[in-house]
Parts: sequence; structure tokens; C-alpha cells
Amino acid sequence: MNQKEIIERLKTGNEQFVKDNLAQDNVDQSTRKELVKGQDPFAIVLSCADSRVIPELIFDTGLGELFVVRVAGNIANTSSIASIEYSVANLNTEVIVVLGHQSCGAVAAAVAGGDNGYNLNHLLSHILPALESTSDNASVDEVVHENAKLTVKELAKRSNIIADAVNSGKLKIVPAYYHLDSGKVDFLSA
Repeated sequence: MNQKEIIERLKTGNEQFVKDNLAQDNVDQSTRKELVKGQDPFAIVLSCADSRVIPELIFDTGLGELFVVRVAGNIANTSSIASIEYSVANLNTEVIVVLGHQSCGAVAAAVAGGDNGYNLNHLLSHILPALESTSDNASVDEVVHENAKLTVKELAKRSNIIADAVNSGKLKIVPAYYHLDSGKVDFLSA
């Protein structure tokens, strides 16, 4: 599949999820045995760690189809970037989706501010640019949208592997927003 076809495949899978009509393909024993030989995911999804956000289900995919990196707030930190670099450099994955979601707790914590302890404060520091680039009275969901868009830029800015792949046309990075209530994913313009 080319990049356009990959994005269309994700959109079609999401439509199936929204309609409660999942195909449940590629989840059987023969698929598991075949994947022992290696993986060839068609997309990378940088998603929040939220238990309500399961990219494999949201896009109606099976084993080996998505390379999923999950971290609270779908942030571009050193570990998430390194994981994505692996898939870009070694698996030649051509599309990255940065998937924010409705009512994100990490973004809500960044909006609320305060001292959340060393580790959470460090994680939330990656969300602060989105908070700072929205209006003072921006909703959590407005900041989630902005965070996904800025994370797209951050991935290419902080990684030569990702930037080179984008600049050569081998990789496309798109921001997206998942509605918890409907299951719908909106692909956003960067």
C-alpha cells in the first residue's frame, strides 16, 4: 500500500469500528505462527496509554498490522521517538498517526497545572507547548488537538531518521483525534 492507501485503510477500519462491525482478521493461530518470522506493519500509531484508546481495535486491525507506541498524552519523548525510529528505519513503515483523544487525562493534568511529582511533571512538560499555543480559556480537547499537531512536528524535529524519511517522501506523519463517545477518528490537518 502507498501512503494514501494506508490512510484510507485506517479510515475504513475506523468506520467498521464505529459501526460495531469489526472484521477481526489476522488474529488466529496461523497469523501468530507467520509473525514469528518477522513483522511488516503498515502504519505506526503514537497513542495515549489511556485504557479506552486501543488503536488495533479503533482501526480494525489484527496482529502485525500496526506498530503501536503508547505513552500518556501521546508525547514525543526520547523513548517513544526511539521506538518510532526503529519502525521507520528497520521496518520501512510509511505512515505515522499521532492519535490524541477526547478527555485526555494527561492533557487535563497539564491544563490544571500544579506539582504532580517529578515523573509526571516531566511527562507533562512535553504537553506545555500545546497549552502555551492555545488561548488561555482553551478546553482540554482543544489542547489535545494542538498537542497532536505539535507532536507531528516534534517527531521530525527531534529525529534525523524521521526527518530524512519525511523529506524524502518515504514517510508521512498525520495528527488525528479519537472521540471516546462515538469511536470516530478525525484526521486533522497538520
